Amino acid sequence: MNVRKFSVSTQLMLMGVVSSSAIAWTLPGWAQLDSKQQKPLHLTPFTPTISTTRQHHFSRSATTLREWVAQIEAATVQVTGVNLNRTDTGLEIVLQTAEGKPLQVDATKFRSEGNSLIADIPNAVLTLPEGNEFRSENPVTGITAVNVTQVSASNISVIVTGTNALPTTDITLRTGEFAYSLNPEESEPDEEIVVTGEQNSYRVPNAATGTRTDTPIRDIPQSIQVIPQQVLKDQSVIRLTDALRNVSGVVQSGGFGQTDDQLNIRGFDAATILRDGLIDLNGLRETTSVEQIEVLKGPASILFGNVQPGGVINLVSKRPLREPYYFADFSAGSFSFYRPTIDFSGPLNPEKTVLYRLNAAYENAGSFRDFVDSQRFFIEPVLDFKIGNNTTLSLNLNYLYDDRTFDRGLVAFGRGIADIPRSRFLGEPDDNSEIKDFNVGYRLEHRFSENLTLRNVFRFGSQDSLNFRAEPLGLDESTGELLRNYRSNDTDSRIYSLQTELVGKFATGSVQHTLLLGLDFFRQTQDFTRTQLRGGLTPTINIFDPIYSFLQPSALNDPATRTGFNSVTKTDSLGVFLQDQIALADNLKLLVGGRFDVVDQKSEFLPFDESEVSESGQSDQAFTPRIGIVYQPIQPISLYASYSRSFVPSFGQRVDGSLLEPERGTQYEVGIKADLNRRLSATLALYQITKTNIATPDLANEGFSLAIGEQRNRGIELDIAGEILPGWRILTSYSYTNAEITKSNDLPVGATAALVPQHKASLWTTYEIQRGNLRGLGFGLGLFYVDARPGDLDSSYTLPSYFRTDAAIFYQRDNWKAAINLKNLFDVNSFESINYGRVSVVPGAPFTVVGSLSVNF
Repeated sequence: MNVRKFSVSTQLMLMGVVSSSAIAWTLPGWAQLDSKQQKPLHLTPFTPTISTTRQHHFSRSATTLREWVAQIEAATVQVTGVNLNRTDTGLEIVLQTAEGKPLQVDATKFRSEGNSLIADIPNAVLTLPEGNEFRSENPVTGITAVNVTQVSASNISVIVTGTNALPTTDITLRTGEFAYSLNPEESEPDEEIVVTGEQNSYRVPNAATGTRTDTPIRDIPQSIQVIPQQVLKDQSVIRLTDALRNVSGVVQSGGFGQTDDQLNIRGFDAATILRDGLIDLNGLRETTSVEQIEVLKGPASILFGNVQPGGVINLVSKRPLREPYYFADFSAGSFSFYRPTIDFSGPLNPEKTVLYRLNAAYENAGSFRDFVDSQRFFIEPVLDFKIGNNTTLSLNLNYLYDDRTFDRGLVAFGRGIADIPRSRFLGEPDDNSEIKDFNVGYRLEHRFSENLTLRNVFRFGSQDSLNFRAEPLGLDESTGELLRNYRSNDTDSRIYSLQTELVGKFATGSVQHTLLLGLDFFRQTQDFTRTQLRGGLTPTINIFDPIYSFLQPSALNDPATRTGFNSVTKTDSLGVFLQDQIALADNLKLLVGGRFDVVDQKSEFLPFDESEVSESGQSDQAFTPRIGIVYQPIQPISLYASYSRSFVPSFGQRVDGSLLEPERGTQYEVGIKADLNRRLSATLALYQITKTNIATPDLANEGFSLAIGEQRNRGIELDIAGEILPGWRILTSYSYTNAEITKSNDLPVGATAALVPQHKASLWTTYEIQRGNLRGLGFGLGLFYVDARPGDLDSSYTLPSYFRTDAAIFYQRDNWKAAINLKNLFDVNSFESINYGRVSVVPGAPFTVVGSLSVNF
């Protein structure tokens, strides 16, 4: 007869939160025993300590003399097999022994280190068919690996490693008739169990983007924010820009006719978006295969080469699982929107050495904008191969087809936005954009030992983009006539990324090191053709009383009425970098590193009306360092400071024919990070970024440039994420940004940079009922504020501030979940960004409803 006993204890703590009032919360725990013993066990209460060791109280006392003698007199026991069984609540690890002999398991010595739960078992020897180590990767969601290793001649360790934190699904270690829980527990008798866990949390303690190694965020001397999978689900996120409104200092900065994700971090364009650490092609990224979104604030050239100094965004993909997993979702909502998605995963062979994951989505939607609609299809299969005990190979492929109306939005009028309906379309009804995006690659990883790992990653990407549109050029405000030019852009882009890294862990005396040595190569080619009607041939449109001309792409077929050009560019980048994460003491950590890059660029330009190709090229070299320090006076608090640099090649040319120096960025950052009982984390950062060598017009020589421009951005940011009480989650942020032009030829010194709001704040919180008949019912509330900001560099008009409110209600029980998301609940008239100048203002969507129904098994 199986008897299961549950208990829970609570711990009370109070913390003042800058962006809200003081919050009190309790941190629950839960425990589980599954054995053949009928008597309830005596559980010693858990006593919290500052050390990383956690006590576990799930050992079975001997019930007979034979068992007692066997336990205390047993010689070394042979472990002949390891099996993993997926349970309703987590994972069971079964150790099989020769002749069924019992193992000497002392559950009070279970411990945790970093992301791992560890059980050390004495007097045991692994005699597995595959050798003296067992390893299983991604057995269930939230667990990266399970290792059973021979750590000495007569001792073995069972190590369960979580994806981004300690595993919080139920982990049971079973040997013979005995069962033990590996999960850290806090016990208090006679309390009702309340099931909570980090797999559903808003707090993500580890990220790879900041160091290219899986490092606790609290140990990184730079601001990093993570949008986890649970937030993407709770907010019904579809576009990348919707997710990043939750992050301090990040705003939308464009969209190229709503066909691209264009963002701004800390007042600078975030032109580089990464996918699993590699540069991604432009476009509207698909989120259905994204596990989480990581944002590294400040210069990141040491890790990713020539990138802007504001920061980078990294999309972390979902990985294959060892156990079968099937998820399907159907969403539908306002403006004829509907979107089915699937997420399947599991093993392809009995040995579970070949795993797969398949994500796919189809989307079809209208819009609140006249004549605007869209459809897209996405599929991404991934295969993981385990080659022996120490080598893994992952193959991935994705394809995206996106077809939508090319929409430049509204126009500025005077010092504000034209007073016309936000639904008004100022292009032509048949304006269109079609994008076909294809990526394929591999990731090979070999572990020479627990302390030395080699990784090699490659990706090839291609994108074919074709759009036709009536491009707005200028507005006659006296008549309301909008000057336009009918044109097409035909772009073929290719990228090749190759990255090799060696990660080694070692000690010099009492000092611990994690050394990263890397080499990467990146090539991007682009073949771009613009075709347009000659000046004066495109009809104007009146913004107050539009009459459409219904221009068609065939209008560009006549050589007599068209003009344009073709350009071909190629960029090669080669970088080598070295980084050392140094633990001088348990509470004092140093991060130092440097990178050297060589970037070669070549271009060819040929106007339609000419026969001679114009060629140009340049080569740039740069060294970019980073140094930072983290001091942790007490376990939950990290004080940090850092210095880092960036560079981006410039395409400008001086009057003497020489090329401009690369743009350089320099950041100083200090901050505080708090990580409270693995429930709530916060980051407060203060920074200054100065970008120099910005190309500005040479006023004495038209058509040429000088690298004398400078912009200095200063700011403060606060981000808080986690669980306040069981079932009550919060994600909130605030940023103050002062983006100032400090040197320029054509702009006034002291002017504010375009599209950078001084103040931005967000709050998203959900509560899910934990017990009773209404268990699984939840509610969400979102508040988003964006301050007024200049619409262009001349500050000729202003995008007004806005305060948007979102809400959600959901119910989940067993494997089903139903949700309704209400976006812009009070139908606030907002403007998200601009595409360029005064003639392409992007309006925000009105009140929108999205309902979804999902199932997983």
